Amino acid sequence: MLINFFFRLRDAKIPVTIRELMDLLEALKHHLAIYDMDAFYQLSRTCLVKDERHYDKFDRTFAEYFEGVKRVDPGLLNADIPDEWLKKAVERHFSQEEMDAIKELGGLDKLMEEFQKRLEEQKERHQGGNKWIGTAGTSPFGAYGTNPAGFRTTGESRNKRAVKVWEKRQYKNLDDSRDLGIRNIKMALRRLRRLARSGAAEELNVHETIQATAEKGGLLDIKMMPERRNRVKVLLFFDVGGSMDPHVRVCEELFSAARSEFKNMEFFYFHNFIYEGIWTDNHRRWEDSTPTWDIIHKYPQDYRVIFIGDASMAPMEVSSPGGSVEHYNDESGAAWMHRIQDHFDKVVWLNPEPEASWRNVASITHIQALMERHMYPLTIKGIEESMRYLSR
Repeated sequence: MLINFFFRLRDAKIPVTIRELMDLLEALKHHLAIYDMDAFYQLSRTCLVKDERHYDKFDRTFAEYFEGVKRVDPGLLNADIPDEWLKKAVERHFSQEEMDAIKELGGLDKLMEEFQKRLEEQKERHQGGNKWIGTAGTSPFGAYGTNPAGFRTTGESRNKRAVKVWEKRQYKNLDDSRDLGIRNIKMALRRLRRLARSGAAEELNVHETIQATAEKGGLLDIKMMPERRNRVKVLLFFDVGGSMDPHVRVCEELFSAARSEFKNMEFFYFHNFIYEGIWTDNHRRWEDSTPTWDIIHKYPQDYRVIFIGDASMAPMEVSSPGGSVEHYNDESGAAWMHRIQDHFDKVVWLNPEPEASWRNVASITHIQALMERHMYPLTIKGIEESMRYLSR
């Protein structure tokens, strides 16, 4: 059954893999979800879906495969139930004998039929009854009452037994422009990869093992090979202080994610813009800075360079000698950026400010032009786009 479900997910353009299906089967083997459809739904989504953008497609596919989609009369969905009918005036408490006496109407089709009749016949508000659309009763239609299977027409769930929730429920599309934490940043950063096999032979080479075993007449001959590792090399430059203070959290998340994803990574700090010196320890920035020329001479051109900053400053801080707010710079920041771009193959800038506000800040538009339009918003989508460019 799960094999067919797996292929249904693939048909729905959800990038689920065999490895993720095996994880789900292993979880089921350890009884993480037993005889509980809700628990199985949560478990399967956790194992199979690695990107929140696919949650909506997964939900639809799951419902179609395991439950089916029940079509109802569109006219009923637009039925106008007066708010007064559903006003919560009292909340009735039932004895066990009364609870035992409440019976279901007899399936969803019967409920649909009866609901349509009540809408046509009812003319006023009802409370505490067992038939009409109302509140605090045993009727299968209304809110704040008790029935083993009915339509909740408003309010929060109390007994978790409603077969339909008859209200317009507003949801937002999943937004790939939002920052969603370290895990999602890691997933976005993985688009920047240059895989190579290196190190000790610790991974099974299936093809070579089959070939060697066949050549020995079926006598198992296991062949191993080095694991594929991400060999991409990255330099990170973080803007710190001043207008970057509100963005500390997202920068910390990016820093944490990058450290786990890139084994060959170095980082440095700067303030507002790049000049002749940078540093690795903000507490010792004046005593222990690193000349920018040293970075250019030390690191080969195949390093991918990522600047992270809001690019919000006086334009002269970018374009003029002496423009720095903290010291006198003999050469403009733009001159140093050009040197970095001339040496390294790929350079990008990630900006935590909302992209819609960029055109209103002169320094941002200036730096955008300087970066040859390779400035991206510091969001999941922006990180993914920048990684695609860096990986070309």
